[in-house]
Amino acid sequence: MHDDRPQLQRRSTIVRVILVRLALALVLGLAVASGLIWGGALEVPSKLNPFVPLRIADDVSWLTRWKLSRLERNGEQCLAVLDGSPVSHKPVPDRASQDGCGLSNAVEVSRSSVGLSGNFTATCPLTVAWALFEQHVLLPAAREHLGQEVVGVTHFGTYACRNINHRTGGRRSEHATANAIDLAGFVLANGQQITVKGNWAEGDARQRAFLRSLRDGACRFFDVVLSPDYNEAHHDHFHFDMGSYRACR
Repeated sequence: MHDDRPQLQRRSTIVRVILVRLALALVLGLAVASGLIWGGALEVPSKLNPFVPLRIADDVSWLTRWKLSRLERNGEQCLAVLDGSPVSHKPVPDRASQDGCGLSNAVEVSRSSVGLSGNFTATCPLTVAWALFEQHVLLPAAREHLGQEVVGVTHFGTYACRNINHRTGGRRSEHATANAIDLAGFVLANGQQITVKGNWAEGDARQRAFLRSLRDGACRFFDVVLSPDYNEAHHDHFHFDMGSYRACR
């Protein structure tokens, strides 16, 4: 019987050599491109340039989420991103964590492109995600679905030292570290109010489409996005957070 093993081994060796050469060529190409970008010889739009920090005004690209995640490890750069945004804010002193509750790299937000029902304290990355959501999801969605500008947002707050869904036991909520925000409604330029409680299921087609576009669009920036479709506890608000899990429901 003919033994095909030597021929198969040669083919396997050839394939490995080709793959190694392709990998080396890719690494070399990336290194050259990185050098050209870093040195300024190759001009790349900031939204597609991994060496340029995140900017709220830039169009959203596949790099946006990655740049946003980097801010969780770089508090100084995170604050610099906020300084270039419409969000009015001031840093809040860190508060040592006790029983799973505390503040780190947080800011107090008083206003952004829209009015807020009240000031809120949030981690810097959550606030940057909010600014991105506002500019690239909230404002465009209101124009598209309602033909109106959003001028105000009603929220249920951010920081609360509690467990998930207010349970007596279990994990701490992201609210316990001001890493989550709950949104209840939106005020339009004509004075109309669109609320999650009143319009998610009972609103007209445009209102329902508006709220669902907010839920879906928020998933581009926040790690966890929960709506009335998730459970009864969220029947009257959206929950957005920058925690360690991923969910869009």
